[in-house]
Amino acid sequence: MSGQSNIDSTFTHAGVGPRPDLANDDDGTRTMLILADGLRLSMNWLDILILILYFAVVLGVALAAKTSVKSSLDFFLSGRSLPAWVTGLAFVSANLGAIEILGMAANGAQYGAYTLHWYLIGAIPAMVFLGLVMMPFYYNSKVRSVPEFLLKRFSSSSHLLSASLFAIASVLIAGVNLFAFAIILRALLGWPLALSILVAGVFVLAYIIIGGLTSAIYNEVLQFFVIVAALVPLTVLGLVRVGGLGGLIDKVTASQGAQFLSAWSGTGFGQENPLGTNWLTITLGLGFAISFGYWTTNFAEVQRSMSAKNLSAARRTPLIAAFPKMFIPLVVVLPGLIALVIAPSIGGPGSAYEYNEAIPLLMSRLLPNGVLGLAVTGLMAAFMAGVAANVSSFNTVFTNDIWQAYIKPRMPDAHYLSVGRIATAGGVVVGMGTAFIAASFSNIMNYLQTLFAFFNVPLFAAFILALFWKRMTAQAGFWGLLLGTVAPVCFYVSYQSGMVAMNSAQAANMTAAIIAFAVTVAVAVPVSLATRPKTDAELEGLVYSRTLARAEGETEPGDDAWYRRPALLGWGAMVLAVLCYLPFSF
Repeated sequence: MSGQSNIDSTFTHAGVGPRPDLANDDDGTRTMLILADGLRLSMNWLDILILILYFAVVLGVALAAKTSVKSSLDFFLSGRSLPAWVTGLAFVSANLGAIEILGMAANGAQYGAYTLHWYLIGAIPAMVFLGLVMMPFYYNSKVRSVPEFLLKRFSSSSHLLSASLFAIASVLIAGVNLFAFAIILRALLGWPLALSILVAGVFVLAYIIIGGLTSAIYNEVLQFFVIVAALVPLTVLGLVRVGGLGGLIDKVTASQGAQFLSAWSGTGFGQENPLGTNWLTITLGLGFAISFGYWTTNFAEVQRSMSAKNLSAARRTPLIAAFPKMFIPLVVVLPGLIALVIAPSIGGPGSAYEYNEAIPLLMSRLLPNGVLGLAVTGLMAAFMAGVAANVSSFNTVFTNDIWQAYIKPRMPDAHYLSVGRIATAGGVVVGMGTAFIAASFSNIMNYLQTLFAFFNVPLFAAFILALFWKRMTAQAGFWGLLLGTVAPVCFYVSYQSGMVAMNSAQAANMTAAIIAFAVTVAVAVPVSLATRPKTDAELEGLVYSRTLARAEGETEPGDDAWYRRPALLGWGAMVLAVLCYLPFSF
């Protein structure tokens, strides 16, 4: 995942069609020149009409939501009034951005069934843990962000550090989404990169500022169905082209070997596999550190749960989301495998296509007009869901945890509502800038996993210690979080400079995540033992207890129905995830 000097020549070749020849830059690095003008899909009036209608509906939802925004709580957390099914679909949609669709389809073409790890062991257990264990503490403490929880548990120093790190991470990740969408616009419409980023940013800015989080969440529900409606026909037509599921399995096995369709084959110590890592690193690095760090502390996701109308709905939010999440590979990873069959040389030396082009390649080969417009609309919906999730969480953390806490405390609520809207604009503008940082990396999926290892994993390690260990002190929280962030950065710099050898960028990211967690714990434990903890009275409601974990809060009629019980939903999702693994484990 090395940096490149020319933004227009990064992300390899973003269009659909023959690649231009590789060229040598003055510094000797090899770069790809994107010739998007000759690679555009042919969209007719029907495709464009579908796109325009979708944009009109999105802005209409934002205008409708504006009437409900009367306070900062309405703007940042939707007044905590949304039902579980809405927040649940928004939860999964916020993660189903353009990066997920383009990146995981690319991973499907490159890594095959190994990509399932990001969904099953890399998502479901953490989502269940969030719903069953952590949401009672988030929701009952009435915090508006994860850093605010750390303020109550630790001190202002830990609070400011975590808020600053989270704000930085949010705009960096928003920039990745903006860049991914710019790649789509450039490949499909031929727009320049800078113009694509500008147009994308302005549109998302409009509907978040108008309607706040309510607008973002209801649009994410709409976007979920649009994304699925776009990807399902693409997958079905692809399967028809390659001879059905049996034909796909036969062709992939013939070209890549049976191991390519097994998620765990070749992951023993000393064995080789496309990921370049072993089962222990996958389990601890991805399945625990990165997964739990992302799903349980990333406020872009947690914010959706905290906007639910009561604790029961908040706990069910990630649990409901877990069920569609484990089936998303059917419309994301599977198309990557189909692209591998349709273009067998994809991603290889001298190939006409890169792995990142799997989805655009299928769109160009398979979709008729009308359906093509729906597919382009689905990709745009995926982009907006990803950017909106990170920008709306950024404005909450900046306004509540930085501006209100340290710059302008004790101001009228209307002041913070205005600051939130300004912060949204600022977040989008900064995100546009960080999109060009994302453009300097050759693989945005690796870049995204790197950000998670840097920012989310140390926060999760500090949080989990604070939640289950009363002895954890404020000083330990600060130094553990700080050094736990610095350590993976140093490791990554060592990897990039060649001082540390790793088999792949994904292996480096998983190792960095393990280091981040280990260093945070290794620093926090001795510092806690050497400093004075808070009293039991000060920790009331902020550390784990069976009483608090079982607290139901305010309930509504029907919340106690058997099919709404969080434990049943959570363990049901875990069992189903194991069953989904079975066909790819032998």
